[in-house]
Amino acid sequence: MLVGVSSSPETTRKMVEEYLEELAFLADTAGAEVVTRSIQERKIIDPAWFLGKGKVEELGHIIEGAEIDLVIFDEELSPVQARNLEKAFECKVLDRTELILQIFAVRAKSSQAKMQVELAQLEYLLPRLTRLWTHLSKQKGGIGTKGPGETQIETDRRLVRNRISILKKKLAGIARQHDIQTRDRQGTPRVALVGYTNAGKSTLMNALCPNAGAYAEDRLFATLDTRTRRLQLKLNKTVLLSDTVGFIRKLPHRLVECFRSTLDEVLQADFLLHIIDASHPGFEEQVQVVRQTLQEIGVRHANIIEVFNKIDAIEDPAALRSLSLRYPEAICISAARGLNLNALRHAVSDYVARDYRERTLRVHVADYHLISYLYEHAEVLDRRQEDEDVVITYRAHKNRLPDIDTRIKALDEGASNVA
Repeated sequence: MLVGVSSSPETTRKMVEEYLEELAFLADTAGAEVVTRSIQERKIIDPAWFLGKGKVEELGHIIEGAEIDLVIFDEELSPVQARNLEKAFECKVLDRTELILQIFAVRAKSSQAKMQVELAQLEYLLPRLTRLWTHLSKQKGGIGTKGPGETQIETDRRLVRNRISILKKKLAGIARQHDIQTRDRQGTPRVALVGYTNAGKSTLMNALCPNAGAYAEDRLFATLDTRTRRLQLKLNKTVLLSDTVGFIRKLPHRLVECFRSTLDEVLQADFLLHIIDASHPGFEEQVQVVRQTLQEIGVRHANIIEVFNKIDAIEDPAALRSLSLRYPEAICISAARGLNLNALRHAVSDYVARDYRERTLRVHVADYHLISYLYEHAEVLDRRQEDEDVVITYRAHKNRLPDIDTRIKALDEGASNVA
């Protein structure tokens, strides 16, 4: 059973129905079968039951009659609310946060992703440990002593805190190692794919980079691990394209924090491709969710190209024309069918070109290492011979210029030492 609460006018019943549709997709991704849904109109959330006491009793009869063994709430429940509802329903009760955490736990493949998910789960579990020890609640100690139930809870809390500390240290070490491994990427423009979950980011990654091998499936959170591949645009114009974890409405804050090292690819990118599912009826709200999440993780620039995907699923031509008029700067594509991908490549190339700088360099003809480097990592526009010197006019990305300057400086210092 899925349960939502409508509090008009802030959250209308229609909005809650759409939210429960997404919650059903999450439940299906986790392997649950949705039997029924329930929405209560309620202005104030009950601190003990979340729902009204009468509604809890009504749902209890439905749960018993339909033999339902799992109830999922679209909002995050407090430990007290979850404990009271489980007693009333006599079955397992999950909230949206716990469901998403379980999906992440199943989807995590790399050791880093597994540690990030475990950390988020433990931080979620810590204030809820009392729910797990209700079977010891009747065992009480004497005056001035602690009952075994309380002792076990304290022991578990200490174990959980120790494990959280260990995971944080390991993840910090992985982040440092990742920084070292990716230092050689600094000279290459970086582009990150961002968007609502199941918008088609991995499918687009595979379409643009045929050897990417990104896992793509019609499931929420199919991708948790960042995958980076080279995308060749023109001669000596290459970008590093990264596929990142998808966002979702009410994405648990713990997950955002725990996946911050993975989301660093978004922060370090020169610009972003915001992939939007144009066929989704609520895509405008999804766009707002992604924008808010980007602000939350620290993205402050406006270097974002909006890409409307799945246009092949829009049957009404008028709807597609309306989309183009409302978002004139956006690019409409179909990653699955390869529609309009050249336009997207040109847009990425034009965006990257903004950060290219033109320079002229005079070097001795014997300095072939530097000349070769320019041909390999920059776009040589002109080359002419003047006596024993070569005058090269080249264009290079701003990220590559510091490395070129370092090589020129080393060459000049070497020449001075010889002199």
